[in-house]
Amino acid sequence: MTMMSRMTKKIITMGMLGALLLTAGCGGGSKDAKPTADKKADAKVTLKLAHNFPAAHPIAKASVSFADKVKEKTKGSVTVTVYPSGQLYNDKSMNDAIMSGGIDLGMNTVGRWSTVIPAMDVFDVPFLFPSYAKVDKAIDGGLGQKLGDELLKKGVRALIWADYGFVQFANAKRPITKPEDFAGLKLRGYGDMPSETIKALGASPVTMGSGEVYMSIQRGVVDGQTSGTTAMFDRKIYEVCKYLTITNHAYPEFILAMNEKKFQKLSKEQQKAITDAANEVRDSLRKNAQKEDADALQKLKDKGMEVYVVTDKELPAWQKVTKPCWDIFVKHAGKLGQELIDICTKIK
Repeated sequence: MTMMSRMTKKIITMGMLGALLLTAGCGGGSKDAKPTADKKADAKVTLKLAHNFPAAHPIAKASVSFADKVKEKTKGSVTVTVYPSGQLYNDKSMNDAIMSGGIDLGMNTVGRWSTVIPAMDVFDVPFLFPSYAKVDKAIDGGLGQKLGDELLKKGVRALIWADYGFVQFANAKRPITKPEDFAGLKLRGYGDMPSETIKALGASPVTMGSGEVYMSIQRGVVDGQTSGTTAMFDRKIYEVCKYLTITNHAYPEFILAMNEKKFQKLSKEQQKAITDAANEVRDSLRKNAQKEDADALQKLKDKGMEVYVVTDKELPAWQKVTKPCWDIFVKHAGKLGQELIDICTKIK
């Protein structure tokens, strides 16, 4: 063999050896190679969570608790930064931001989600829920699953159905003790079904963001509003409204919702940690909702609001005048709406 032939053979052999080493280094053909997905579990992630509650509100505190629990359960691999009081988005613009991925997580009322999924208005169908316990039973008994499935179709995952408590009526004009007293009033409603309820009672609804309500009452743009006692106290509605009527006519849940694409980018361990943290916060909110309502009501009384509580004997008159809202809901929400009504009315 000539010297040139030996050199050529040597070069070819070295080239083949190099190729084999390169292939092995890339994991090709190796049974022991670890999947690249393992790196996903170690990735550091920062998520932004937005809501419109004042920092002292129970749901605002629950958002902070959720962030703390996620950090603890993921050993710091996931950090949730909470932006309260509409710092990033108001309640009107938040849902679009969640669906588009402009924000990772958002806490917003079902009343706002009803513009995307009309059946979300079920929680604001007047006098559908007679007690705190029956709301939670309805959610766990199929309501939450059906509405959660509809959200997923929009690219959004429902993490927490957050108990907000019952909503009432506050106004600056006069005591309201019966439906006829609503005539001529302009009241802020926070969504379609609350506005329909206000119309059924004889008042004129005005839709606006929660952060606009105080100033609007103060300036006479509206005469009052409907919301929970906790929000009334934290937003200092007692400074602009003298009269409070306790009706317990609706129970608008708030949803901690997450962009689904963002959720799927997390590791399985991180997803489980977020879900577990969400369930723990949900259970805490449920446990304390009734007490939070009662405590806030007492604080409003202490601030000088005149409170009228609709009695069981008076309740049928309120139910009768608002019953057409049930038909309006089913008309808007279709077959799913009727299914949800059936779930709620069959719960004992």
